[in-house]
Amino acid sequence: MSVLEMKEGNIARLTITVEKDAFVKALNDAYHKTAGRYPVPGFRKGKAPRKVIETNYGAMVFYDEAFDLCWAEPYDAAIREHDLTPVDRPSVVDIPKMSEAEGVTYVAEVQLKPEVTLGQYKGIAVKKLAYTVTDEEVDEALKMEQQKQVRYEDVDRPVENGDRIILDYCGKVDGVAFEGGTAEDQTLDIGSGTFIPGFEEQLVGVNPGEEKDINVTFPEEYHAENLKGKAAVFTCKVKTVQKKELPEIDDEFIKDISEQDTVAEWKENKKKELLEAREKAAKNARENELLEKAADNATVDIPACMVDREVQYMMQSFGYQLAASGLKMDDYFKYMGTDREKMEAMYRPDAQQRVKTELVIEAIRKAENVIASDAEIDAAIEKYAQQNGMPLDQLKENLRDDDKAYFADQVSANKIIDLLVETAVETDEEPEAPKAE
Repeated sequence: MSVLEMKEGNIARLTITVEKDAFVKALNDAYHKTAGRYPVPGFRKGKAPRKVIETNYGAMVFYDEAFDLCWAEPYDAAIREHDLTPVDRPSVVDIPKMSEAEGVTYVAEVQLKPEVTLGQYKGIAVKKLAYTVTDEEVDEALKMEQQKQVRYEDVDRPVENGDRIILDYCGKVDGVAFEGGTAEDQTLDIGSGTFIPGFEEQLVGVNPGEEKDINVTFPEEYHAENLKGKAAVFTCKVKTVQKKELPEIDDEFIKDISEQDTVAEWKENKKKELLEAREKAAKNARENELLEKAADNATVDIPACMVDREVQYMMQSFGYQLAASGLKMDDYFKYMGTDREKMEAMYRPDAQQRVKTELVIEAIRKAENVIASDAEIDAAIEKYAQQNGMPLDQLKENLRDDDKAYFADQVSANKIIDLLVETAVETDEEPEAPKAE
C-alpha cells in the first residue's frame, strides 16, 4: 500500500507501508544473517538467541538490517501501482513508524523521467545535400597510395627537406634534462612537422655522424604543463640520412596495389568510392542535424542524475579505448595535463545533448505510435550477428530480455530518423535557426 505525492522537479514522494508479517520475517532473517556481529558471554559466536542479543544490545538492534531486507519489494510494487518511471535510485527520507506490532511506514523520494514537450520535428528545413569529387582529389588519393609504397635509401650527404633521418637527441630546459626529452635511434621525416616548430628546419644541412644543438621554444598550448612556453636546447646526433624513393605511377604500379589494370580504371573506381563515402557521410550528417533540431525545438527539464550517468558512460567508453591502446586513464591525464574533473566538465555539454535527444526520440515514438515488429527486431539481430561475425543461433540463444529491448529501441529509433528525413524540407539556403520562445 502506498500514497503518491508529486514534488517540484518531477520528484515522486511515496509513503509506503511494509505489512507487519513482512517486517517480522525480515527481523528473523536479519537475526540469522547478523547474529555473529554481537558477541554474548556464554554463547558461541552467532549462537546466542535473538531475545538474548536484543536484551544485551537493545530491542531495535536488528531493525536497520531488517529494513534493508524488506523495503525494496513494496517500493517496486508502489512504482508499478502508480506507473512511475524512475531514473535514479530512491532516497528514504523518513521512517515515521517501525515496530513488530505495526510493521513499517517509510517515505521515499525518487527522480522520475521528465516529460517532454515536443516542438516541430516533421517538416524541418534543411539545406540541400551537395557532395562532389574533383579530379584533383582523385589525383591526391593516388599520390597517397604512392606514398604508401615509398622506399628509403641511405645517402652520404647533408640532410635535405623531405629526407628521413635516424637520430639521437637529449633535450634540456635551463640545463636540466626533462622527462620524455631523450631518445635514441629516433626516426624523423624532415618537413613532416612532427616535432616542435623550428626543430626539423634546423637539422637541414647536418651531415651523417654530425652533432648539432637545436634551440626551440615549446608552444604555449603544449600538453605538458611544465614545458609550456619554455626555451629548450636539444643536443642532436644525426646517425643516418635516407633519401625518399617513390615508385612511378603507371599501369604496372596500379596492378601491384589494386585489382584494376590501368591508371584510368583506378581513378574511375576511386572516384566512385569517394562519392559513395561522401554520400554516406552526408546522409549521417543530415540525420544528426535533424535529430539535433528536433531536440532543440523540444522543451524538457533534464535531471542532473541522467546527465551525470551519461558523463560516466562516456568516461568509461573512453577508458576502454585507452586500454585497447595500452594506456591507463591516469597516465593519459598526466600526459595531457588534465584530470578527471576537467574531462568530465568537457563531456557534460555533449552528455546533456545526448540525453535530451534520447528523451525526444522516445517522445516522438509515443506521439507517432512507432512500434518495432518482431520481424524488424529479428532482422536487426541478424544484421548485428553478420557485422560481428557471430553465429546467429548462438547470439539468439544468449540474448537476455534487456538485449532484445535494446534491439527494439534501435529499430524504433531508426524508424523515427527515417520519419524525420522523409518529412524534411530541403532549401537552397541555410535555414534560420529556430527562435527561442
